[in-house]
Amino acid sequence: MSHGARVIRTGVSSGGPAAPPPVTVASSSAGSDVELMDGSYFRSCAGMLKVAQMISLLIAFISVNNSPWTDYSAYSFFQIVTMCDLVMILFFYILHIFRVYRSLTCVSWPLAEFLHYLIGTILLLIGSIVAAAKSYNFTGLVAGATFGFLATILCVISMWSSYKVSCITQSTSEYH
Repeated sequence: MSHGARVIRTGVSSGGPAAPPPVTVASSSAGSDVELMDGSYFRSCAGMLKVAQMISLLIAFISVNNSPWTDYSAYSFFQIVTMCDLVMILFFYILHIFRVYRSLTCVSWPLAEFLHYLIGTILLLIGSIVAAAKSYNFTGLVAGATFGFLATILCVISMWSSYKVSCITQSTSEYH
């Protein structure tokens, strides 16, 4: 089936001029490459998961920031980790929405995103454990640590799904 699609896209025919349907197929595929934003990424599972991660990290940061601190070093580390993760997730979200990965092919974007999730998740887990241990039952600090753990779980899900997609893509491309 895919061999027939290649013949249609090239516009080569054995007799006479090319038919109009191949031209419309070629122009519609060219039009989709010109679009600035990828609207389907907003509604995809990966896109919604990134939004959920950003919201939980922002709630964790705000709840810890607006609470009385009992240990400055623990909560400053937690705030730095949550903001760095939030900025990096926003960076990858914008990267996917505006399809920057198509023009910057010198970087392995799936590997970069996987490494970000690996390092960020470990640091976020450590920060959440320390924040929970030093909360002393202040409601804002407990809420921040809880949303930190929620963001950690969401990051693990993203890391697992990106690794799973990479393995499936690699294994199917070997046979074609």
